[in-house]
Amino acid sequence: MASAKRASGDEGEIFRAYLDAVGLQAMAGAAAVGLQASEWYAFSQLALEGGLTSGRLAERTGLTTGATTRLIDRLERAGFVRRAADPTDRRKVIVEPVPEAEARIAQAVAPARRLIGEVLDGYSAGERELLFDYFRRAAPAFRQATEETRRAGRRASQG
Repeated sequence: MASAKRASGDEGEIFRAYLDAVGLQAMAGAAAVGLQASEWYAFSQLALEGGLTSGRLAERTGLTTGATTRLIDRLERAGFVRRAADPTDRRKVIVEPVPEAEARIAQAVAPARRLIGEVLDGYSAGERELLFDYFRRAAPAFRQATEETRRAGRRASQG
């Protein structure tokens, strides 16, 4: 029965298999550089933004401020981030990715980038434009879904 379902090519199952593969790759990348999943995600957010305050990082990760501080401490000890004074407000601290750490991450994800690059090479320019339009639009939808899932989890644990 299960193999018949897999063979059917149901869109929901295909999408789920895709998401599972992406998640598994992220876990493998994190493990390859000695990070936990939350640390990997936090570092990715810092690298994408060039740095964030700890409060903004807490919002992005969904962690408490205390847990975020401990996460930043771990990333700093491991050489992935550094704390720097905010140039516009000296009272604030910006957590920045360390360039050498970005190179370590790039090395860890190089196989995925190469293989996915090969997949993308099989698409026309117009098809790639459509795919990247999906990525651009889907990322905020996934972030919103994450927030809704977190809220539902908090309500379930409270009541």
